[in-house]
Amino acid sequence: MIAGLSSEKVRHSKRFWKSIHRLFNTEAPTVMVITNLGVSANCTETRAGQRRGSTEAGRFLRTFRGRGSARTARATPAGGSRGAGRAAQGAGCTHRASARASPCAVGARVRPLAMPPAPRAAAASGLRGRLRAAAARPWRGLVRTPRQAGPGEEAAVTAGPEQLLPNERSFQDAAKSNNLDLMEKLFEKKVNINAVNSMNRTALHFAVGGNHFSAVNFLLNHKARVDIADKHGLTVIHLAAWSGSFEIMLMLVKAGVDQRATSQEGLNALHFAAQSNSVRIAEYLVLELHLRELDQRDQKGRKPFLLAAGRGHVEMIEKLTCLNLHTSEKDKEGNTALHLAAMHGHSPAVQVLLAQWQEVNETNENGETPFFLAVAGGHEECSKVLLAAGSDINIINKQNTSALQMAAQRGHASLVSFLLSENVDLHRRTGSGESPLHTAVSNKHVAVVSSLLGAQHGTDVLDQRQQTPLHVAADLGNVELVETLLKAGCDLKAVDKQGRTALAVAARGSHSLVVDMLIKAERYQAWSEAHPEAASAGFPLTFKQDHSVETRHIRALLWDLAYHQLRATEWQRLARSWDFTEDQIRAIEEQWTGKDSFHEHGHRALLIWLHGALMTQPDPDRHLYVELVHAGFPRLAEVLIFLAAAQMAGTGACSGEGRSSVTMLPTAAVLFFWF
Repeated sequence: MIAGLSSEKVRHSKRFWKSIHRLFNTEAPTVMVITNLGVSANCTETRAGQRRGSTEAGRFLRTFRGRGSARTARATPAGGSRGAGRAAQGAGCTHRASARASPCAVGARVRPLAMPPAPRAAAASGLRGRLRAAAARPWRGLVRTPRQAGPGEEAAVTAGPEQLLPNERSFQDAAKSNNLDLMEKLFEKKVNINAVNSMNRTALHFAVGGNHFSAVNFLLNHKARVDIADKHGLTVIHLAAWSGSFEIMLMLVKAGVDQRATSQEGLNALHFAAQSNSVRIAEYLVLELHLRELDQRDQKGRKPFLLAAGRGHVEMIEKLTCLNLHTSEKDKEGNTALHLAAMHGHSPAVQVLLAQWQEVNETNENGETPFFLAVAGGHEECSKVLLAAGSDINIINKQNTSALQMAAQRGHASLVSFLLSENVDLHRRTGSGESPLHTAVSNKHVAVVSSLLGAQHGTDVLDQRQQTPLHVAADLGNVELVETLLKAGCDLKAVDKQGRTALAVAARGSHSLVVDMLIKAERYQAWSEAHPEAASAGFPLTFKQDHSVETRHIRALLWDLAYHQLRATEWQRLARSWDFTEDQIRAIEEQWTGKDSFHEHGHRALLIWLHGALMTQPDPDRHLYVELVHAGFPRLAEVLIFLAAAQMAGTGACSGEGRSSVTMLPTAAVLFFWF
């Protein structure tokens, strides 16, 4: 039994099919009346105004009621019409008769028909066959009355991808490729040449946009519409002005195109001609068609002259100037034509505009001059032209940002070098108190940082948080920035508002590589202050992790000591004997990876010691042995001798073998290998 389902829900539900399946597989079926499905007694209206039943289920029910009208009448509820069977015997029916008399009308009750077993079985078999045939047909035939689409649905249907028929789509493709033969064949098949696609564009849109003169001529000769606008409000005259085809423009004007049409952005044909540098079309619109009123603002407040300047079209700028359509007006953002040309780095256009511009330091709504915009865009040549014309190099915008800070923020290294060569102010601060060096470090521009440091920019300037650029680099964990700043001689003891040094900031951020670099720098600084005459000793100064081939053997020894010989607290004793400060030890311990972290901590401490030993000692291997003995680690010194001997002999003895073999190897033999 199927009841209580609307025709709309049946489309998207499996209940209909499940109910049909149950009906077909019933051994002793009872003939039921299917209600509220729109399947029975479906009446459709033809063009002539006639209505007739359209489904197999409806025809079967009418035939069945004709055979047993008396039984049907007796089974009808008291409130129903006893003439229902007679009303449905004809070939056609009306909506009123169907709704009033038919048991299959919406809201009718479902009652089993009292029939003898043999006719009932035959009727049920026939019903199954009829329903199979009806279900196999398209769902369109099962809808009693077409549902009216809402405004949103109607728009979706209008712009849907299924709107074009196959021939119409082929016709548009032919117009795109200028295939006249195919266009003629499809036109002979009565194709709609004004059909629109999902963007509401016709074949004429594609032909004009592709500069296909032959296709445009064919379409206009066959009365293609020229007034259709696409979803963005673009008509064919806009596309003709943009593509720059003067011949097509003449054809469209002759065909009666709307010459003053505007897009949704307020752009007309003159705007598009100015943007595409279509000088001949602009001249035609103004001089021959007398459309000077097209020189108006778009939605951004820009006239054609500003659009031409923004594109850098020198020829169009000169033509509009000759047509007396040049202007010094600003758009809604306060930009003049000079601003727009400088913003996009059009140096030739800037030079042309400067010839008729009086104020080169005019600002827009953000307080930015054309020179500022040129620097912000990274346009060095344009910046040089504007600076030579008298632009202020140190002017700031409303955010208290200078041109140098803007170049540093965006990483324009060559522009920074140029500005530095022009004696730009290095001490200008942003609204947040950042110096140009802070800005470059915050944005991770190493080349800009090097240029600023080379220009003697202060390394220890403070921002609003009392942080130096080294604090910022340490917080970022950027090894290259930290290396550059350390080589410049930053103050390693400077503290921020919270009393933290750069080392503490890096340790809190778990930047272990930066922590090690800062400890190396602190130890090197202390040593160089004690031995100023021997600083560096010709050794290349670097604080990054050592990966050189020359130190591979000793780094292997240190790794073995740290991970296989050092015990939990021994590395700290060893570090203190090497004059590591408590802050440095805590910074190393800040990176905790578990109960075995002391292995990594000890290895890092040994590598930090090695960095200083390489710069101060001619033989770090032998110096390490002496240091271990003096620090009270004779066991580690003996293991070091064995490991060094094994390494020299090429035995490849591992650390586990080392422990058991140290007592087996005579000390004299080990010392022979070592010394």
